[in-house]
Amino acid sequence: MTTTRTLRIAMNGVTGRMGYRQHLVRSILPIREQGGVELPDGTRLQVEPVLVGRNETKLRELAAQHDVEHWTTDLDGAIVDPATDVVFDASMTALRAKTLTKAMQAGKHVYTEKPTAETLAEAIDLARLREETGVTAGVVHDKLYLPGLVKLRRLVDEGFFGRILSLRGEFGYWVFEGDHQAAQRPSWNYRTEDGGGMTTDMFCHWNYVLEGILGSVRTVTAQTTTHIPTRWDEQGREYAATADDAAYGIFEVETPGGDPVVAQINSSWAVRVYRDELVEFQVDGTHGSAVAGLRRCVAQQRAHTPKPVWNPDLPVTEPFRDQWLEVPANADLDNGFKAQWEEFLRDVAAGRPHRYDLLSAARGVQLAELGLRSSAEGRRLDVPEIAL
Repeated sequence: MTTTRTLRIAMNGVTGRMGYRQHLVRSILPIREQGGVELPDGTRLQVEPVLVGRNETKLRELAAQHDVEHWTTDLDGAIVDPATDVVFDASMTALRAKTLTKAMQAGKHVYTEKPTAETLAEAIDLARLREETGVTAGVVHDKLYLPGLVKLRRLVDEGFFGRILSLRGEFGYWVFEGDHQAAQRPSWNYRTEDGGGMTTDMFCHWNYVLEGILGSVRTVTAQTTTHIPTRWDEQGREYAATADDAAYGIFEVETPGGDPVVAQINSSWAVRVYRDELVEFQVDGTHGSAVAGLRRCVAQQRAHTPKPVWNPDLPVTEPFRDQWLEVPANADLDNGFKAQWEEFLRDVAAGRPHRYDLLSAARGVQLAELGLRSSAEGRRLDVPEIAL
């Protein structure tokens, strides 16, 4: 007979886009429907979500729609409830550090979106508190679980690239201003006073992507800007966009073997997409190159690399895109958010740290802070190691 153990998860921020779509609908509910997560000893680890937010009407509707028994507008009550095992947070960045602090002080395991805090000092305090309390803490590093980046990492591990030289990343799409067409992102994302900003949001991602694919980030040079200064909010009211909506970064990365890699990543909410996916990374090495997106990854070995010659007087004759080969998955790659949730839940059950923890998140906050400072001061900045 299979033994079942249940973890009760207070899910704060499920009325928001990410909290609802990726974490509730695409992760926790499918885990519940599949009977939980199987542990090494054969036990099934089931999940019981508790929906938490500020809008009672939305919570009631979501609970009824998805057959969730428990919901509440009392976040503090959900945190201290003895029945709560895990506190998940996908609310506004400005509120996150306070929520995570309360949860860990109450002895709860935590799983959270990022950035984990508005400042590096707060992010480090959270990492230190996790060390003191001994709870399991996980931070969403979803892009490393995407099929495209899983394939890219496999190529790195197999030595496909030889000596890695560079990485180029392109991310973003056009977010409508909100006057004639509704914006696809919440208005607080474009207000610095509410914790918004492209650099604050995405440099946290790029730090763990660079660490997870290449190595440690040593320096950063960034240029941030607000391309669209005026937007309209969810009620159709005009407001000043005080946060940056684009960030152009150059990062010096050091591989575990000590090789230098130059990485450059453009991030923009004011760009129209002319690429195969909304995010793409190209890695070039002495023995080969690869381009990875959310799902696909294509590669080209040195032996199959064409020899183009610059001639602006003639049309291009090389079918460059046709000369790349698809990298197979060779495994069943599930939704990235769900895959990390399952890994985190296994770590909670085993009482061990999660590999993408609050210290990793602090390094992301650090890179964002340094990126903003680099842009403001117009210079390259070193990225010092964080010691707890």
